[in-house]
Amino acid sequence: MKHLLKLLDLSTEEITDILNLADQLKYEQKHGIPHNILKGQTLGMIFQKSSTRTRVSFETGMYQLGGQALFLSSRDLQIGRGEPVQDTARVLSRYVDGIMIRTFDQKEVEDLAQYGSVPVINGLTDFCHPCQILADLMTIREYKGSFDGLKMCFIGDGNNMMNSLIVGCLKVGMAVSVACPEGYRPPQEILDFAGAYDCFELTEDPLTAAKGADVVITDVWTSMGQEEERAAREKAFAGYCVDGRIMAAAKPDAIVQHCLPAHRGEEITAEVFEANAAPIFDEAENRLHAQKAVMVMLMKDR
Repeated sequence: MKHLLKLLDLSTEEITDILNLADQLKYEQKHGIPHNILKGQTLGMIFQKSSTRTRVSFETGMYQLGGQALFLSSRDLQIGRGEPVQDTARVLSRYVDGIMIRTFDQKEVEDLAQYGSVPVINGLTDFCHPCQILADLMTIREYKGSFDGLKMCFIGDGNNMMNSLIVGCLKVGMAVSVACPEGYRPPQEILDFAGAYDCFELTEDPLTAAKGADVVITDVWTSMGQEEERAAREKAFAGYCVDGRIMAAAKPDAIVQHCLPAHRGEEITAEVFEANAAPIFDEAENRLHAQKAVMVMLMKDR
């Protein structure tokens, strides 16, 4: 594994290796065992999209690994003022040991990896969110013990979260059922991938998707950059709120996950959110540990 651009690029074994290392690093951190594996290394962090969890978790993770993280907003870079991304990639590769980028266009991430000479980590694009899904999988395994026989249900928009959850959960052996309205389905590339699995279901009915689920996941209906669509989306997603009715269709011991920030009363009720606060905030913490594992696997021994 040279980069983390999207989960479609990873094998089941590579995903499992990341999760196992994340578990180890989390144990060591909780028990005060130092792991300065990336001592002296620098991670350049490009933020075209702002984020609380991504910035704090990557900065903290690099510090705990003995390195340092350099925050680069769109105001700090020439990339937003006409410099080709391929030039930015080659310049930054002379200064830093790895690049994390959170942006809109997946091609920008792919180009960074193609033209740069250091590992590139996708912190989020409109197409996928691999770091978040690795944290989700880590949390699911913590709560359920393994992925064997589990069903993951996602209710909401066919966005970067749904795209990456479909790929990640299918690759580790889970059954996957997703519910979204017509017009808000995942892109064809994701549906083509999922179509090779007998344990994948796409429906417009949230109750059908949630039936017998071990894990129920949702996300905001309107993502960053889609603010002008808010009214239309709220109308389209009426009935897609994860509430008591949805949870009654899932297994009695089902857990809920949400990548945050959550809009209580829209994609999830306050009651369901608070009843599942433990797994949701464990999921948020696990961004730190999963991303540390990714950085170690990509940047160690550079």
